[in-house]
Amino acid sequence: MMSKPMLVCVDDYENYAREHLDRQTLIYFTTGADEEITVKENRDAFKRLRLRPRILRDVSKRDLSTSILGHHVDFPICIAPSGAHCLAFHEGELATVKAAATMKTCMVLSTATTKSIEEVSQTASHCLRWFQLYVWGARKVSEDLVRRVEAAGFKALVLTVDVPYAGKRRQGSLGFQGFKFPPHLELKYMPREATNTQAEKLTDSKSTSSPFVQYFDASLTWECIEWLKSITSLPIILKGILTPEDALLAVQHKVAGIVVSNHGGRQLDYVPATIEALPKIVEAVKDQIEVYMDGGVRTGTDVFKALALGAKAVFVGRPIIYGLSYAGEEGARQVLQILRDELSLTMALSGCSKINDIKPQYVVHQSHFAKL
Repeated sequence: MMSKPMLVCVDDYENYAREHLDRQTLIYFTTGADEEITVKENRDAFKRLRLRPRILRDVSKRDLSTSILGHHVDFPICIAPSGAHCLAFHEGELATVKAAATMKTCMVLSTATTKSIEEVSQTASHCLRWFQLYVWGARKVSEDLVRRVEAAGFKALVLTVDVPYAGKRRQGSLGFQGFKFPPHLELKYMPREATNTQAEKLTDSKSTSSPFVQYFDASLTWECIEWLKSITSLPIILKGILTPEDALLAVQHKVAGIVVSNHGGRQLDYVPATIEALPKIVEAVKDQIEVYMDGGVRTGTDVFKALALGAKAVFVGRPIIYGLSYAGEEGARQVLQILRDELSLTMALSGCSKINDIKPQYVVHQSHFAKL
């Protein structure tokens, strides 16, 4: 039996996935909107940032622990919501939550999960779990989901706010647009025949095409925050913020946090890389709410840069999928461990012994040195 190759960085896991996942599945996970400029920029923008290490500091011990919404995590790298983990590994989200539990970090379960809320909770009840929510045109559908999430012990709702319509993904019209799931898989929380006037029950029906597009509510406004607050006591986090103006509106509506996110470059092309949008947003909210980010994080130095520029934590999506494709739960755990170890080493070599030591002065844009 041929042994698997030894992988040493997140890019190795991506390369493995590209060689071993079938073409449709790979496109489903990796494709971006239109020309995929933003997909590329999410990564390239990190490369334009330079580190300014400090020396002769005691870094013999590093503490990577922090808290998000008052909950302890062993390190500020969490699992972003992404759909259909069973496409990458047969245990799907159950393998993912076990990896998160082992590494003592947070997992955000997607509405597009292939395992149920209850299955995920029972698999790792001690793991910090948040739930990513879409508000459908038929709000009773979303309300029923919120009730199940509360009962299952999830600690926060992550409301995705950048999908009034699905972005155009050109590669074979796949992704949400036309992707056909294998007959043995199902998206657990697809509303059936939902309309703006009539709420239908949640269904476990098997999806054959366009599982969510027809149910996105393009009329959604900030009013939905107050509606969500009226039906749940869970803290609400908005995912998909890219401007200081919207970040300030989030503060005004008293949400608990925001995720600076461009949906992995899968919605509107030519929006900024999240690491570039992050500093102005952090400056605008002035510590009134917690700010997280996702998009393009592939190394511990990326994590360090995001923390230096004001992120409380980062969330990774595609890297977890790549880890699952390599070795299921163990592969996802390995990806998290690599990022954790790289962050720890970056901290040591930069003169930081704890997360709160990581400040903006440790990072500058490469253009800074051209001016010298």
